[in-house]
Amino acid sequence: MRYRWQKQLLIPAGLMLVYLCLQLLNWIPGIDTVDAYQTAQQLLKTFCFTLFIFLLSQYCQQPQAIRWLLIAIIISGCLQAFYGTLLNLLQLDTSPIFGYHDGDRAKGSFVYQNHFANYLALCLSIAFGWLLSELKTTKKEFDLREMLIDLLSTLFSRKLILRLAIVIMVIGLILSRSRMGNAGFFTALGLVSLLSMFIYRRPPTLFKPLVISIFILDLLIVGSIFGVDKLKQRLDDTSFSSETRDEVVFDSIPIIKQHLFTGTGGGSFYTVFPQYQPQFYSGFYDHAHNEYVQFLVEYGVVMTSVLGFWVLYAFWLACRTMYLRNNKLYKGVAFGCAMAIVHMLLHISVDFNLQSPSNTLLFLTILTLCWLVRYLPSDTQKKVR
Repeated sequence: MRYRWQKQLLIPAGLMLVYLCLQLLNWIPGIDTVDAYQTAQQLLKTFCFTLFIFLLSQYCQQPQAIRWLLIAIIISGCLQAFYGTLLNLLQLDTSPIFGYHDGDRAKGSFVYQNHFANYLALCLSIAFGWLLSELKTTKKEFDLREMLIDLLSTLFSRKLILRLAIVIMVIGLILSRSRMGNAGFFTALGLVSLLSMFIYRRPPTLFKPLVISIFILDLLIVGSIFGVDKLKQRLDDTSFSSETRDEVVFDSIPIIKQHLFTGTGGGSFYTVFPQYQPQFYSGFYDHAHNEYVQFLVEYGVVMTSVLGFWVLYAFWLACRTMYLRNNKLYKGVAFGCAMAIVHMLLHISVDFNLQSPSNTLLFLTILTLCWLVRYLPSDTQKKVR
């Protein structure tokens, strides 16, 4: 490893590997698992995730490599959105490739529409951050003529491709009918945009119009064409009496209390929860539909706190990048990463998005980008240690 920050990035993942090994081997009294097979699977996946983070931090140490990574993320989001939107509008009985029944909600290549929505929201955050980095920075007093020229240059440049990609992914997000997927994305956009007003020393000229256009053009105008009213109806119809996810959370509390510090073992929620479930629900729950609860059940409060601090520290690095660095690309990517982290922290309170390997890999990519844009020098010939 070339840089000291790479070791800092990998420490939490390494601790997770060690802890899973201890749960599996049962060398320390109290640290064990109720389902050795599932914990072994979690150990294997965690090892692959750790290796992925290491390789990403090792081979994306130049601005051009980061741009190629951003391109890959945005293209994957656009392909998912296009595929999901096309199937939803065609109203096919089953998808032509995977043979799934989508119903009235877009799912792309995902089985679960909320995983699809979460994936698109993360890709959208990165796309918005990159688009923000392409905008010109304010250098003088407000000039309407200069602002109009900047707006026209944006419309007839490569920025237009990024803007169209955002529109495509917003359409897919709306058609997923995911309540927290949509609410989380637009909440994250609003919160991080408001926060950046205080962090950015010189905000881009068209920053505010760009944010407003996302809400007005994408959510209201484009959304009305592609059925945002159905999403609104789902939100209006939501009630605790019709939902059983909150009951799963409440019924998981005794497990957390009994295994507060050490947990029941990685991947063991599916095994241990039926033993504490007081009644049958209308649906089958192999996950808690709340990642905070599931991580506390499986890993205990200590390991969950370590991982939580890791994510919050990544958010802090993104904010520091927006404040300290002068590189426009790095500042824009940091904005997108901060937005993606806020969205994920909101969405996982009602779903299990980190149990999907594709979503987990994308989120780990975003966390790694927080370290890359904070510590990599703009001049690649220099080294920051």
